[in-house]
This record gives sequence, structure tokens and C-alpha cells, in this order.
Amino acid sequence: MGKRDELIAVYAEDLRKKCGMEPDMDLLTKVTIGCGPAIYDNDASTVAGSQPGEIETVKKNFLMKKLGLKDGPELDAAIAKVIETYGKSERNKYRAVVYYMLVKHFGKEKVYG
Repeated sequence: MGKRDELIAVYAEDLRKKCGMEPDMDLLTKVTIGCGPAIYDNDASTVAGSQPGEIETVKKNFLMKKLGLKDGPELDAAIAKVIETYGKSERNKYRAVVYYMLVKHFGKEKVYG
């Protein structure tokens, strides 16, 4: 098993244990691959849910650019909901897990089709 496969297994476990959802492994794999080399960098692989700049990055670079969503309060609300689901006190909010939950929230699975 390669490093990426090991990380995907960790992300799936977080979705099950911390977020209370059974992951679609095919979609999780595609979202993880879409994160690129960031998943291997300790800082870039996580989302700092309490930092406004980080939330803005998720909104602009992922929700708007990657998923093609229009800016609006629903984007901020979705990010807040995902952070809440993951657990605000959870230090390691993996970027791939946050992105996966946002894809599911907005029903944008076809982006990874």
C-alpha cells in the first residue's frame, strides 16, 4: 500500500469516527488525488478552521474555482457546517476530508466524475 492509499484510509476513518458518515471510497480517492501534493505536507494537508484566511482560501480556491460555485453566504455557511461536523476542537482537519464533505454538501460529485 502506497502513502496515498494510507492517507485515504486515515481520511475514511476520520469520516466514519469523527464525522459520522460512511465515505464513498471512489469519491474520497478522487478528491484526495485532486488535492495534489498538498496531502503530503503537514501544514497544507490540514485546514485551520479558526483562521479567516484559511476559510477564504477554501472558499475561493476550492468552492468557487474547482466546484464552480458562485460566491455568497451559503458558501461560508457550508464551510462552517463542515467544520462543525468535523469538530471545532479537532486539531487535524484534513483538507481532503473537508473538501469531500463540501462536495457532498453541494452535490458536486460530477466534478470528479
